[in-house]
This record gives sequence, structure tokens and C-alpha cells, in this order.
Amino acid sequence: MDKKPETDTLDTEIKDAAIIFNTVWNSLVTKYEEEKLRFPNEIFWLNGAPGSGKGTNTRFIMKFRDLTAEPVVVSSMLKSPQAQKLINAGKLVGDREVTELVFEALLKPENEKGVIVDGYPRSKTQVECLKLLYNKLKSLRTKYLNTELSNHFSKPVFHIVVLFIDEKESVRRQLKRGKQMIEHNRKVEASGVGKVYEIRATDLTEEKAIGRYNTFKSITYDALKSLREQFYYHFIDALGTIEEVQARIVQELKYQSSLELDEGTNDRLSVIPVASELVEHARQNLVSRLDSYEQYNTVMFAEIVKLIDEKFMPIIMRHSISGRAVINSEDRIFADPNALSMLIDIFSERGYHAIVDVRKLQIPVRFDPQTYRIELLEKRVYTFTINFQVTQIRRTR
Repeated sequence: MDKKPETDTLDTEIKDAAIIFNTVWNSLVTKYEEEKLRFPNEIFWLNGAPGSGKGTNTRFIMKFRDLTAEPVVVSSMLKSPQAQKLINAGKLVGDREVTELVFEALLKPENEKGVIVDGYPRSKTQVECLKLLYNKLKSLRTKYLNTELSNHFSKPVFHIVVLFIDEKESVRRQLKRGKQMIEHNRKVEASGVGKVYEIRATDLTEEKAIGRYNTFKSITYDALKSLREQFYYHFIDALGTIEEVQARIVQELKYQSSLELDEGTNDRLSVIPVASELVEHARQNLVSRLDSYEQYNTVMFAEIVKLIDEKFMPIIMRHSISGRAVINSEDRIFADPNALSMLIDIFSERGYHAIVDVRKLQIPVRFDPQTYRIELLEKRVYTFTINFQVTQIRRTR
């Protein structure tokens, strides 16, 4: 039998998704009315390989993004016997059933500011439903933009978060979790204290654990990758300690203006470079400037280094406990802007943060009694604020 072309399969999934989405959406409109639909302003669609730590890291993401609503956990919503049978076999529940449950849960008032959805989308059809939801929310934003309801239809912000580990680590973690749950339940049953937890069948045997991972890799992971073109896609390497993984999450979930601002606002601000882009090459540019001073402006560079060493450092050392020194200078060398640039760069290279403020003072030097005119001399005072990190001093009585 000839294999069905991939494009035909994709077209079928898109058509199926459209049917499911429209059915679910029309049901919501009938139940709540379109004008009263209140979807979250920000949604984190969290997925991950079995054992990748979704439960552990959900709370961390909530804290990092100031989300107060409880996460929408798909597996917890699927409690029907038929759904549980599929879950225990490492398979996926029907797309329409899951989509309807998720969309309904998103409309809860406590989710309006933002929420994490754990476990959706997990299939290509669900991915297409998510795209359709995003487009529908954008169209509602446009529809109600200049009305009294505009505040309730903000630009949707979707984050796709994927926690990833390889098959070997996934299986190891699944089986370890199964053993821990068995031991926990044994102690609860023996003592009568605590709660007995339901154990996944896939956490009990290597074969089923591998099957669950393969389901994720071949269906969910491949489907999620198609969302990279439309949404900001946070791929998190979940292999390592909790601290290492959470550090990666912080790096990935830093503020993204291109996603969180309306298009017009983002276009207006786009001429200003993002700080992270400047920092990325700051060290390299600093080194280049210092080398250039040494090569092309050697005399002045040497004078600035000597000035810092002889005049600035003694004062800074006296303020080493506070981490901040304020130094005034009237040295004429700073009349050349290059001298100020050199000083700031030198301090930056040595781990200090230098700020300079220039004040112009008018000093009377001569009075003409015949014309009653006062001759003034302009003097410049340069105030340098030098900040640096200090170590806490331990006091003893």
C-alpha cells in the first residue's frame, strides 16, 4: 500500500482542527456570549518530556512571572475511566475532549491576568487549535479595539515552553518516581497517616516508560516545533540540577517586548536597542576601545592611568567598606572628552562602575569700576561617582 503523502496528512489535521475548534468555540459563545468571553492576557503553554520536571518548575515559573492563578493541568482534568485507560497506556486522549476542557478552564475569572497550561497542546491537531485560538483572540482584539470593551480584549500573549530530556534520563526518572510513590503509599497504608497517590502504569515498567517517551517525542515534540514560527518558543534543557534548570528558565523567560506590547507600541520603541543586545557585545567592545587607546592615544592614556592610580585610588580605598566613592577634580585633562571616556572604560575594565557629572562655575576675577563690569572665569568641576561591589563585614561583639 502506498504511503499517504505528508502534505495530505497535514491538510487533514488542519481540517480536523478547524472542525474541532469551531465546534468548541461556538459552544463557548452560546454558553457565555462573545462579548463576555474573558481569556487570559498571557498564557504559558507548558509541555515536556515525561520526567522533565513540569510539576516542579510550574511553581517556579509562576513566581518568576507573578502569576497567582493555579495552573490548568490537563492530566488532572481527564478523570473519566476511558481517559484514564488511554493515559495509563501512554497514549493521548481525544483532541476535542481535551480542547473543550482547556478552553473552558481558561475562562475562569482567576485566570484573566495570566495562567500556565500544563499539557496542552500535545498533538498536531491540538497545535492547530491553539493557532486558531490565537487568531480568534487577535480578531476579537481588533473588533472591540475602539469600544468600551477594549480593555477586556487585549493582545494575546502566548509562550510555548518545552522542557526536554533524552529518553535514557526520562525512563530513569519515570521509574524512580514509580518506586518513590510505591514506597510512599506503603508507609501511608502502614501508618494510616497521609494521602495515597495514584501511580502511573508507565512509571512501573521500563517498556511502558519508553512507550510514553516515544509518544511525546514522535507526536507532541514534533507538533510543538511548528509553533516556533508564530510564537516565542522557550526550549529548556531540563537535564541537570533544579538550580541549573531554573537558571535556564529565567534566561528564556526574560521580558520580550516584541511579544508583550501591541504592534504599534512595539514599532515605536523598536529604534531603541534592547539592553541584552548591548550587554552581549559590551565586553568585546570595551576591550577594543582600551587597545585602541594604547595604540593611538598612548600619551593621554598613560596620563589617565597615572591620575587614577595616584589621585583616585587612595580615595576609593578609604571608601572600600561602603562600595561608593565621590571624587571631585578640576584637572584640565578632562576638557578633552576622550579623557573622560578613557577613565570610565578603565574603571569598567577593573570591575568598577563610574559616573561623571560636569559642573560649570563662573568665578569673578576682575571688576572694572568705570564700566561696572565683572570679568568672569569659567571653571569646570568634574564629579566622579565610583561604585563597586563590597563584601559584607562580619561584626563580633
